[in-house]
Amino acid sequence: MGDKDNLGQLEHLVLLAVLHLDDQAYAVPVVDQIRERTGRKVARAQVYIALRRLERHGVVSSKLSEPVAERGGRPRRYFRVEPTGLALLRDSRRSIDQMWAGLEGLIEEQS
Repeated sequence: MGDKDNLGQLEHLVLLAVLHLDDQAYAVPVVDQIRERTGRKVARAQVYIALRRLERHGVVSSKLSEPVAERGGRPRRYFRVEPTGLALLRDSRRSIDQMWAGLEGLIEEQS
């Protein structure tokens, strides 16, 4: 996030997926949420990179779970959106809504 006041599209999707997942937000379900809700295919590595970048900027925080047997005893890293992230999402949505204002009739979905 070069410009700390702006979210890239993937970062935006990742934050929204984390919010949807609540306390079950680790990388694999985040990827699944994005695919299910948008139809967009994202690589797990892209999500890991975005989550690390968002955590470095204090937009999300993470904690490790207890070791998980099906992962060979390794823990999972769970993420949550911090107040800074919520503020960025609100600002981003407000900007997009302002840009869409007045264009509703101009841009219609074609079947």
